[in-house]
Amino acid sequence: MEELVSIITPCYNSEKYITETYESIKNQSYTNWEWIIVDDCSTDRSMDIIKSFNDTRINLSINKINSGAAISRNKALDIAQGRYITFIDSDDIWMKDFLEKSVNYLKFENEELVYSTYKRVNENLEEILDDFIAEDFIDKNRILYNCPIPMLTSVYDTKRIGKIYFPSVELREDHAMWIELLQKVKYARAITEPLGIYRIRDNSVSRNKLIIAKMQFNLYYKHLNMNLLKSGFYTLSWGLNGLKKYGKL
Repeated sequence: MEELVSIITPCYNSEKYITETYESIKNQSYTNWEWIIVDDCSTDRSMDIIKSFNDTRINLSINKINSGAAISRNKALDIAQGRYITFIDSDDIWMKDFLEKSVNYLKFENEELVYSTYKRVNENLEEILDDFIAEDFIDKNRILYNCPIPMLTSVYDTKRIGKIYFPSVELREDHAMWIELLQKVKYARAITEPLGIYRIRDNSVSRNKLIIAKMQFNLYYKHLNMNLLKSGFYTLSWGLNGLKKYGKL
């Protein structure tokens, strides 16, 4: 029998994309999942669209105040009942065998965390960059240099490591969470086949690298309590890796 997978999605004004995201989840070859959506005070038709899916596997929760992705994901983690935890944002897409291949990898390779290669497209699903190739054997030292592990194609086993929550680190909560998780897991393993589709949106905060660079420095300096020299070194490394990843900071 398939073990339950908990899929976590923070949602804010995603009426344009949320149906495509749902279709990619609904069409998964692995069918024992729950989709926990936390709506962060959307002002568009997102909630109406989600309710129209009429799928009993969907658990929709609504924030009373706009709280951000980290708090929304943590709220979903509190609700999650699955052995396996995975994440998908409300504008991204999975290949139909993403869950099946990821869960099988964890089970048959006796691993705790796996992620896969993904495609990079614009808002119209047109390819704008080469596939981001998943790097194997990411450990707690490697993760300090930059964060190659995406929310989109990662799955971890709560039976072996428990639920890992997102720290309060402005705009860098995903990187902070993976750093914490890799204190418990020896390696993040990689599936090099592309199993997800990531939309790169022009108005995304994550595309403003000047803002993110400051937040990245704070991750090292304030959250990890590194000294100025180390914090600067790792921030520079993060920036150089950004050049490799996107062709610009």
